[in-house]
Amino acid sequence: MNPPEPLTIALPAEAAEAGTSQAVKAQLRLREMILAGELPGGARIAELTLVEKLGVSRTPIRAALMRLEQEGLLHRLPGGGYAVRTFSETDVADAIELRGTMEGLAARLAAERGVAPALLAEAHACLDAIDSALAPPTLDDEGFSRYVELNARFHLLLSRMVGSDVVARELDRVKGLPFASPSAFVVVQTHSAQARDMLVVAQDQHRQALDAIERREGARAEAILREHSRVTRRNLLAAVQASQVQGLPGVQLIRERA
Repeated sequence: MNPPEPLTIALPAEAAEAGTSQAVKAQLRLREMILAGELPGGARIAELTLVEKLGVSRTPIRAALMRLEQEGLLHRLPGGGYAVRTFSETDVADAIELRGTMEGLAARLAAERGVAPALLAEAHACLDAIDSALAPPTLDDEGFSRYVELNARFHLLLSRMVGSDVVARELDRVKGLPFASPSAFVVVQTHSAQARDMLVVAQDQHRQALDAIERREGARAEAILREHSRVTRRNLLAAVQASQVQGLPGVQLIRERA
């Protein structure tokens, strides 16, 4: 008599890991749907519809919805369930200000604690690449795309310089809010005649912030990064008020001014 086939049993840790992976995938897809306007502002979220659309069970869907509430993209309804949040212009300004505050803190801590030479070298190389991208007197769509990519890279390096998983995690969360991305204003200003000039100013602030971090000048580094975010806020809000934000992810979530 042949011995019975061994049973394959999913270990609790393996099952939990699989569930977490599904929840993360659902979270990323739902965020894309919200920012693209597929789930409009104020719309109630129907779990069963999402189960069918995303092809996952209700458990990871619920986990994803909870995480998106923590990010600020959803709000919990009194009777249960979630709805897509909308944002006022003040909300937009506050999100960008919060990002600047967090990046300023990261820069100050990096300056006070010191940064590994290899990481500083990587940041300098990134800024050199931005200089090259900004070298032409005018920028085409490819040039702007290259700037956005490198700009995001530099801001990621800034978050790594502090050497704190806590600060880096909170910075990622803040930058995930609509309009708080370091490159948000680049998208809306792409076809502006002054676009390249504004990027040159932003690049100079990048250089000054990195210089302050290397010189261990924490207060100066913090002040520069906070001012850097204020430039973003000013330009983005000007574009919002001028209705020049077509194509900006999440623009449908901005409530019209009263």
